Amino acid sequence: MKKIQAIRGMNDLLPEQSVQWQYLEKAVRDCVASYGYQEIRFPIVESTDLFKRSIGEVTDIVEKEMYTFDDRNGDSVTLRPEGTASCVRACEQHGLLYNQTQRLWYAGPMFRYERPQKGRLRQFHQIGVEAYGMAGPDIDAELLLLTASLWRQLGVIDALSLEINSLGSNEARESYKAALVAYLSERKDQLDEDSQRRLDSNPLRILDSKNQDTQALLDGAPQLLDYLDDESRAHFEQVQRLLTEAGVEFRVNPRLVRGLDYYSKTVFEWVTDKLGAQGTVCAGGRYDGLIEQLGGKPNSAVGFAMGVERLVLLLEALESFPETLPAAADIYIVAASNDMDKAQCAAATLAESVRAELNGYRVVNHCGGGSFKSQLKKADRSGARIALILGDQELEQGQVLIKPLRGQSDQQAVANEQLLSTLKGLLSN
Repeated sequence: MKKIQAIRGMNDLLPEQSVQWQYLEKAVRDCVASYGYQEIRFPIVESTDLFKRSIGEVTDIVEKEMYTFDDRNGDSVTLRPEGTASCVRACEQHGLLYNQTQRLWYAGPMFRYERPQKGRLRQFHQIGVEAYGMAGPDIDAELLLLTASLWRQLGVIDALSLEINSLGSNEARESYKAALVAYLSERKDQLDEDSQRRLDSNPLRILDSKNQDTQALLDGAPQLLDYLDDESRAHFEQVQRLLTEAGVEFRVNPRLVRGLDYYSKTVFEWVTDKLGAQGTVCAGGRYDGLIEQLGGKPNSAVGFAMGVERLVLLLEALESFPETLPAAADIYIVAASNDMDKAQCAAATLAESVRAELNGYRVVNHCGGGSFKSQLKKADRSGARIALILGDQELEQGQVLIKPLRGQSDQQAVANEQLLSTLKGLLSN
């Protein structure tokens, strides 16, 4: 019988990898909490219209990449390809936006049908941060300060560069778009095939074309920053001032646009040259028009998303994970006796009492039998600091043998009544 494999581009996360993810997720959770952001969770499956109305029907995501199907009621539903639209939908549905400010974050899987490659999967994971009800440049800057703080905590700040731009108001962007289309239409035969297609559907995306000939052609094109309205220009200048005052380095990239239609004013990307072509690890910007676009009252919004897979790859490339990540166990209980039924009962009882009294420590009780030697090998491989051994002598005398598995300490037999206090002392060192 043919073995069933995981779907291409939807990868398993094995135990030795999951501890890396847990380390990263804890760092993010602690960082966003220190800035006052609260977690929100929303469904993986949403109405297809949510993404068509938010992302834009004439985008690669909607046209080519979404996992969309009809459910049993005949309604079109989609596995979420990104989190911002779902976050807005959830906030609007539950009344979190009107006359309120919100600082929110979320984490979870997203889905896009793309060619799987390093750092780009069909099921990928994002951590997103969104802020609502604040129109000023100070919240834009806060999000960038938050990310810079996280990079410092993770030890990757020197491998990342911040690029920022302003897309201006909708009106300013439309004026620029008309000028850009006019310039490129006269040179259409010099554009790559993908850019020729975008010229009519989504011309701003030509600015971030990866084709070198197209990029060279854009050197003479109108500049987006020259078309900014006064309010957007002042907003962008203040974002830059706040970053400079905080000591966060950045580069203004006038060709930086985002792939989703709902962005306006500030946009940004944190990029690295350590991951080859997949160099963007965090990106976002302001999207003031999206809430109204999805049926809510006009409101201010800004946010970003970071790719977990790419951040893990970056931490690996820079060897920035701690040398010792949490092992499977702190304490491993070994039972080896002529009366294994009695020993297993005693071991199970011991494990429960230790877990109850030493909250937060991981206690593995060996199951499945095996010789004393094989159990000790498994105890060592678990990464535990201490093995608790119940043999015939210990069971008879009401004792437990404490055997340190790391360091040079000697093993010692202690009475059952003294075990917990002794363990507390050993584990606190």
